[in-house]
Amino acid sequence: MIDTHCHILPGLDDGAPSLEVAVEMARYAAMEGVHSMIATPHHGCGRYDNPAKQIGLAVQELNAELQKQQIPIEILPGQEVRVYKELLNDWEAGEIRTLNDSNYLLLELPLGDIPTYFDDLLYEVHVLGLTVILAHPERNQVLMSNPNRLHHYLEQGCRFQVTSQSITGLFGRKVQKFAIHLCKTNMSHLIASDAHNMASRRSDLSMALAYLDKQIGPKAVENYLLNAACVVQNEPIPIVPQAYQRRFWSFK
Repeated sequence: MIDTHCHILPGLDDGAPSLEVAVEMARYAAMEGVHSMIATPHHGCGRYDNPAKQIGLAVQELNAELQKQQIPIEILPGQEVRVYKELLNDWEAGEIRTLNDSNYLLLELPLGDIPTYFDDLLYEVHVLGLTVILAHPERNQVLMSNPNRLHHYLEQGCRFQVTSQSITGLFGRKVQKFAIHLCKTNMSHLIASDAHNMASRRSDLSMALAYLDKQIGPKAVENYLLNAACVVQNEPIPIVPQAYQRRFWSFK
């Protein structure tokens, strides 16, 4: 398996606080069957700034330690970029890092709202030739209230990444219900761990996929695995026809 979203680089954000914890996270992921993890430290969120070059150095250091300890995991570079007005300026300055240096950019909305300039930003990012992967849309309060907005973002070229622990219920029943609905209706394209630590936010990627295997079927799980590989290999993510009517009810 490939994990396309995790906070495993030590000391860069609210993820792994130390090298020791990062190693334990990698060891646990390997036990789950993960062989590659895209490290996605927060950037542009107001608390953490992790420019592209700094991430590359941290990835090299962690990979060296994992090889030393014979943990069969490869860490790949990326960022989880909070939507902010100066994003395009930082892209021009070389501070933004895509997932494994592909054309896929992982963006994070605030949990409580959607900035008024978001549509314009999506357009500008698309002009750059990038595909936006929207992290954990199931946790955004506006999207929970009006899930039809996801149609609009899909038409603008976005792909949606659901968090494994949303599926397993860590963030509450409403988030879980919305996450599973997105999976059942082909409105999620990736499942990722968004792992931060070993205490409260570990991977559980295999658990979520096993749950979806029972709820939706093995074909859906296979698609998630293939889509993650598409991201790493910089290939287009195939779009499965949406399996639902146009109108959504609120999930709040």
